[in-house]
Amino acid sequence: MKPAGFSFPGVNYNDKKVNKGTGELMLMKNFPSFINEASSQKEVRDYLKSISKNEKVKKPQFHSVISTKFQGHSKEELKNVAEGFMNEMGYGTQPFIVVFHKDTDNNHVHIVSTRVDKQSGKKIDDSYERLKAQKALSNTMGKLYGQSPEAELHKLLNYKISSFSQLETLLHRNGYKINRNTNDENFYSILKNGVIQRTLSGNQIVFDNSKSDSRARQIKAILNKYKELYSNKVFKVEDNRRSQSMLPQEKIADRENLSKSKTEFESELQKKLKDVFGIDMVFHHKEDKNPFGYTVIDHKTGKVYKGGDIMKMNEVFEFTSDKLDKKTFEILKDYNIRNQETRKILLEFFKKNNPETEIKDFMMFENRGKKDLETYRKVQFEVKDFIRNNKNTNDEKKDISITTAEDGKLYALHTRFHYVGKLQPLIGEKEYQKFLNPIGINEVQTENRTENNKKTELNKAVNEMLFEWMKSSGTAKDSAENELKKRRRKRR
Repeated sequence: MKPAGFSFPGVNYNDKKVNKGTGELMLMKNFPSFINEASSQKEVRDYLKSISKNEKVKKPQFHSVISTKFQGHSKEELKNVAEGFMNEMGYGTQPFIVVFHKDTDNNHVHIVSTRVDKQSGKKIDDSYERLKAQKALSNTMGKLYGQSPEAELHKLLNYKISSFSQLETLLHRNGYKINRNTNDENFYSILKNGVIQRTLSGNQIVFDNSKSDSRARQIKAILNKYKELYSNKVFKVEDNRRSQSMLPQEKIADRENLSKSKTEFESELQKKLKDVFGIDMVFHHKEDKNPFGYTVIDHKTGKVYKGGDIMKMNEVFEFTSDKLDKKTFEILKDYNIRNQETRKILLEFFKKNNPETEIKDFMMFENRGKKDLETYRKVQFEVKDFIRNNKNTNDEKKDISITTAEDGKLYALHTRFHYVGKLQPLIGEKEYQKFLNPIGINEVQTENRTENNKKTELNKAVNEMLFEWMKSSGTAKDSAENELKKRRRKRR
């Protein structure tokens, strides 16, 4: 984020998030012992101010955000990523805080530090900072998770292609961009996130023009079969998130591109082929007009095909005029839609809660992949807590919704974790029965208490009767006992 003033507003911003319960302090590093987790945000800001006194640095605050897609990384993982990132950026010995936020669809952390070196008092070099940040994050992910753009790129450059446009499509589909070198037209630069990964000469690009290919015939057979099993309806996905996130002054400066949004075309058949067979189908189009062709990338064999050489596009896909925004599309795609029933439940939920967005059933792709165990446990815990505390099931602002399907079974839907599933196996039989019949359980408890009270009252009455009888008859001496006492007195 852009540098900020001497008051370190990022500390105050994150402290407010923590107080609201939507933020959690994960790490305070390189602060003196008298500044710790128990310190107020004013004390933290005052300390950062005290070590940031450099007349040449008017905006000493360093503020960065690292986000993952949905819940792709936990708060602990993001904390580790943030720590590694700061080391790579040259802030490893600087005092900094890491605060986890859970107030959006994506898990993310905020990092706040100072741009003034606490040892030398000089400004930390921030030239080409955005590019430096991309490299730092890439290096951190490589060290923590073995993710290496260089290794991935090396693999892609070994794919068999028949034209330069196919190479462009292959690289672009995987997050890379290839540009002709401005100094020498025979050389090309391959970039990822603005960072040059490799430079190639034109003679290093090898084309494969072989015609006979049994794999192409196999792909055609797969297309013919699976277009009958999964929806082949294609719809537009528009991505205008960049313009939505722009500040007012940025929008004024970029009016020409403000109305432009990135358009993609998607279908369930497309996703299923990639997930099951590693066959990625990429549509080619101009602006927001319907595609005029497509490319097939076969990750299984490492070869790229012209789609029309395998099967005519209109024989495989049915193009519609329907469209969806990118954010909603990514959320829908992340839900665990295992059958038609869960698809219907999700569709009805979105119709009720997002009436301004028209969502159709073919926009919801089957996704049989289970959520990871950690996410599933969190869903279990929160749904149980929701039920035990008798929260209002009609509250539309909550993360959890309980709904009844057409077959009469109850389902739980968790919007933050993008989960939908049957309620009974999720919370267990005992909790499920309590949820089904909370009134009946109360009645049984009331009946038991009433019966116990009746028994107590009866015992009390019997005891009182015995006591009265003993007063009237039991206290009078037994005749045999009186006779025995009389005899004892005579003997004396």
